[in-house]
Amino acid sequence: MPEPTTQDRRAIRMDQFLAHPPAKVWRALTEPELVARWLMPNDFKPEVGHRFTFTTKPVKQTDFEGVVYCQVLELEPEKRLKISWTDGKNADWTVTWRLEPEGKGTRLFLDHEGFDPDDAMQQLARKIMDAGWRSSHFAAIAEVLDTL
Repeated sequence: MPEPTTQDRRAIRMDQFLAHPPAKVWRALTEPELVARWLMPNDFKPEVGHRFTFTTKPVKQTDFEGVVYCQVLELEPEKRLKISWTDGKNADWTVTWRLEPEGKGTRLFLDHEGFDPDDAMQQLARKIMDAGWRSSHFAAIAEVLDTL
């Protein structure tokens, strides 16, 4: 299970070792059909400036309608991917993935930033997303990698 790197109310930060080389982890983060297997259906393209969406089930308690609007902000193959992440109403966040070679595998870092520490709805969203990243998505990435 990923380890938290901070209890910052403005961000979710964690990392996990994956027993796969950076090139393989990069594929899981940037090939739309693979991303759909561990995160959400999408129309992602690994191109700076590309706008895309993730779609999932709405979460009424946070006023989330089920669509995440994103844009690729930074892309350094096999090293870094940064995207904007918004619901078009309340959320205006960024998600950054960093890959660092470690032994025969990769240390994958996640920084999900921009939560308002004074907004109860954003803090509820942060709590829900933190649990999702921690308990589901990192494990799902590992499962996808094991099939490649």
